[in-house]
Amino acid sequence: MDEMLREYLPILVFLAVAIGLGLILILAAVVLAVRNPDPEKVSAYECGFNAFDDARMKFDVRFYLVAILFIIFDLEIALLFPWAVAFQDLSMTAFWSMMVFLAVLTAGFAYEWKKGAMEWE
Repeated sequence: MDEMLREYLPILVFLAVAIGLGLILILAAVVLAVRNPDPEKVSAYECGFNAFDDARMKFDVRFYLVAILFIIFDLEIALLFPWAVAFQDLSMTAFWSMMVFLAVLTAGFAYEWKKGAMEWE
């Protein structure tokens, strides 16, 4: 039982540091916040559009392309880290499965690049 608790100690330390840092940052924001904010700075701002326009207006498809690009890289990193940590214990099937996954992500990235998602005018 004592050994199992020792294995959870790094997680508990991480949680304590995360909660402590979160509280320190929230308190610092309360103490250091500007008391007389500019109305322009506190207005809602989303996706480069004025917050007071019609909610049903059409907008450029490039916003979707950028979101897809983010998802491609986010998925790649989220699945690549655990795979890399367990790399020594994996079989050749797991290795080639990850290569196929990376090839599909690379194809998606190449498609977005070809469509011009990297070029913003």
